[in-house]
Amino acid sequence: MSTVTVRGRSRLGWNLLGLFVFATAGFPVYWMLNTAFKPARDAIDPDPSLLPTGLTLGNFSRALDIADFWGPVGRSLIVSLAVVAIGIVVGTLAALAISRFAFRGRKIVIVGILAVQMVPLIAMIIPVFLLLNDLDQYDKLSGLIITYLTFILPFTVWTLRGFIVNIPKELEEAAMVDGCSPTGAFLRVVFPLLAPGMVATSVYAFVQAWNEYLYALMLLSQKNQTATVWLGNFTTKHGTEYAPMMAGSTMMAVPIVVLFLLVQRKMAAGLTAGAVKG
Repeated sequence: MSTVTVRGRSRLGWNLLGLFVFATAGFPVYWMLNTAFKPARDAIDPDPSLLPTGLTLGNFSRALDIADFWGPVGRSLIVSLAVVAIGIVVGTLAALAISRFAFRGRKIVIVGILAVQMVPLIAMIIPVFLLLNDLDQYDKLSGLIITYLTFILPFTVWTLRGFIVNIPKELEEAAMVDGCSPTGAFLRVVFPLLAPGMVATSVYAFVQAWNEYLYALMLLSQKNQTATVWLGNFTTKHGTEYAPMMAGSTMMAVPIVVLFLLVQRKMAAGLTAGAVKG
């Protein structure tokens, strides 16, 4: 058997494996869209069809009528964008300090960042609730933003630290020799190289804040609910309206899809940055 034949079969096997992984990961999305556009009676059929049995926009109308939709979506956007903006600014400065400056307790800070990420989020609900209540931040979007930052910032700092470490310090030193201040060297040399990593980290922070459900449910009342909690309105004592729920989920997925389409190139560059050193 020739080497070309072996390589061809190996490549075919990997392609089939990749196709299987894609189908497995994409099937829930397909089923969500299929259920969102099918008649409501077909959504609860005990013998469902894999192919669309009919198309209707009634589920979207029902999703918009069952409760206020734009209010929760607007609040989710405010929370998610605020978390991204604050997280990137604070995370970049913290990552820069950890990776570029030597100070007492530096290793303890790094270990602490890793330790915080290991704490289950559900274990912190009661302490977070009591703390926000004492600070008069319960049932406020600002309180939810602070809460999300507590578990998004550690990941942001740790990830951006990895990007900054892979940027040679000599580039900053050369810029300062040419007359730049330390701040100017960072903005003109490090920041452009760090931008793809910041985009990738921002997308992660946005998705986490947008999809979070447990803390939004516990820390906000119904009048201030976010989009994920809004989906719970489709489950009542009379049962669950699956078709309108899938329509609502589809509408909620639109901002994430748009975000990925806008930053996909930068995100791909950020995820692969530093993988190969020259």
